[in-house]
This record gives sequence, C-alpha cells and structure tokens, in this order.
Amino acid sequence: MIAIGSDHGGYDLKEAVAAHLKEKGIEYRDYGCYEKSSCDYPVYGRAVAEAVAKGECEKGIVICTTGIGISITANKIKGIRCALCADTLTAQMTRLHNDANVLAMGGGIVGPNLGISIVDAFLNTEFSGEEKHVRRIGQIEQ
Repeated sequence: MIAIGSDHGGYDLKEAVAAHLKEKGIEYRDYGCYEKSSCDYPVYGRAVAEAVAKGECEKGIVICTTGIGISITANKIKGIRCALCADTLTAQMTRLHNDANVLAMGGGIVGPNLGISIVDAFLNTEFSGEEKHVRRIGQIEQ
C-alpha cells in the first residue's frame, strides 16, 4: 500500500498520481488534502511519513508546490528517508542507493506526465542492497 498526501499546491498532481495508481491496480491511501483550499503541508507530510514509519504503508508520496517543505516535514519522522525528485533518474537513484521510502515532488515544478513517470521510476526500482549503501543508510539512521 502506498500513502499519498499533499497540500493545496500539490493537489492536482496528487490527484493525477492517485488516478495512475488506481489504473495500475496499486493500492493507496490518501491522507489529504481533499480540496484546493489553502492548507498547511506539514499536516499531510507528517501523516504520510507516520503511516510509512509505522509500517501501515510500504512507501509514501508527498507533494506540495515545490516539494521542499513537505520533504523536510517527512524527514523529521524517525525511519523516513524522503527524497525530493524532479526527474526519473534521481527517483531511480534514491531507491537504488538510499532505499528512500518516501518520494516528494513539487506540483508547481513537475507536470502530471513527468510526475507519473517519476512515481513509476520510484516504485519500480528496488534497493541495490550493496554493502556500502547499507552502511551509509545505517549512518543516516544514527
């Protein structure tokens, strides 16, 4: 199960990602927001990150206007490795090298077609498991 959440600035991209996940048969849980009225990204970034950290969802996707604030919020939750990605290569590399468990994107930066490609790259790339990357993730967690 994938946790997704956004503020008003990421709402349109979140809705496009949710439709894509549904089309692909990927289960997801939407942690809000549920409309375009102005709201606070920390509420939704925290909800998604906590769902992933608690094991309720395998991975998370968080979106605000730039992706910056919501990624900072998600990374405050112990056990979360959230990466802000605006292209498919960084989405692949953060999974491959960092075993990132939350993807952040900027709805004002990334359009729906690219956003969906970034999501696919993130969800379809497995962690390499290489010793050096495992060691580095351990250092991050400390």
